[in-house]
Amino acid sequence: MTFFPDAAVPPGRLAVGVVLPSPAVRRAQKLPLAEAARHAEQAGLDLVAYRDAPAGEPSLDAAVALAAVAAATEHITVVSEAYAPALRPPDRAAEQIASLQYVADGRLVLGVGTGGGRARWAAAGVPYEERGRRTDATLRLLPRLLAGDGSPLPYEQGGPAAGLPPCVPMPPVWVSGNSRNTVRRAARLGDGWYPALAPPAEVAAGTVHLAELAAAFGRPAPSVVVGTLGALGTDPDLPTRTELATDLATAYGSTAERRAEVPVTGDAREAAEHLHSYCGAGVSRVVMTFAGGDWRHQVELLAEVRGLVG
Repeated sequence: MTFFPDAAVPPGRLAVGVVLPSPAVRRAQKLPLAEAARHAEQAGLDLVAYRDAPAGEPSLDAAVALAAVAAATEHITVVSEAYAPALRPPDRAAEQIASLQYVADGRLVLGVGTGGGRARWAAAGVPYEERGRRTDATLRLLPRLLAGDGSPLPYEQGGPAAGLPPCVPMPPVWVSGNSRNTVRRAARLGDGWYPALAPPAEVAAGTVHLAELAAAFGRPAPSVVVGTLGALGTDPDLPTRTELATDLATAYGSTAERRAEVPVTGDAREAAEHLHSYCGAGVSRVVMTFAGGDWRHQVELLAEVRGLVG
């Protein structure tokens, strides 16, 4: 297997990627998932991501979707956004991750989260209050499971692993979320911290805390990857930054003022200047979700932005 490093970014360059379209967008725009991934790769983007069960909307199983994406592309980094390993038994999570890493030829980045409502965790038989502890335990187990170590797993009921996946390199782990617990998990167990929809000043403060915690754990500071929202171009039908900030405030119970610096809008130069504000916060990668417009065209505009921030 050829191993691709963690979306290697030359010093001083911001890597730019995109969250793949939801089933609703793909259906409305007649855009198959594999075609969307290939379009992002051919446009020159660095990353494509697929979110594990977004709240409030139907979604494909993340492992199935990412396998299709990996098989349809050749060199772009494939990111599982907010994959929840604690919802699966550790050996099952290892099997899925190893299979994805194998199909992606080493291009997988494991974005890990503990999100979703209580009903999702209850359906998996995982107490909601234990999601963090189980996530940490699985992250500690994964390197040896992916290396082929079949020693017994620390299930409550005991017993050995059900089966071993093919041996593959452990993918880089980006810990998704904005909470202090997430920053701590990233510092202790992650290769990257992946906050979403946070303004640059909040990301900068989190980056300082992340570096301090990592140093206390005797680890190098993880990289910082930001998830943001965009509507690129000058089409008058696109939502404005103010409208998007208001929508975010309503969805997340905050204020439009706090969210005002999150949405990326306007032409390529304006959007590039906006993304440069994250560079000052220590960010090395940005992954954008589109909030409107034709998805293919938005990717092409984002590729122009990438050229300007490179």
